Amino acid sequence: MAKSSTSGQGRPKGATNKATADARAAIALFVNNNADRLEGWLDQVAQENPAEAFKLFQSVIEYHVPKLARTEVEATVQHSYEDALLNIMNENGSSSAD
Repeated sequence: MAKSSTSGQGRPKGATNKATADARAAIALFVNNNADRLEGWLDQVAQENPAEAFKLFQSVIEYHVPKLARTEVEATVQHSYEDALLNIMNENGSSSAD
């Protein structure tokens, strides 16, 4: 079988497939068309259990607004906080760390 010029390329990293994009669009349309009913329903739940209403709100909104990705930062600390504080104080003209 001959390879085409696009063989093995696939979808770019992070790109959503058509089914996911369609599902998100349908959820967004539903939320937009039923915002007033959703608000009333959440208000009813919140009267008895505000924490549960917030959880329900979060579960709906996460499909409409994407979650932020978590990132990990690695760093090498060369100075202690005390050293940094002394440097700042020395730059400002103070000579003691009282």
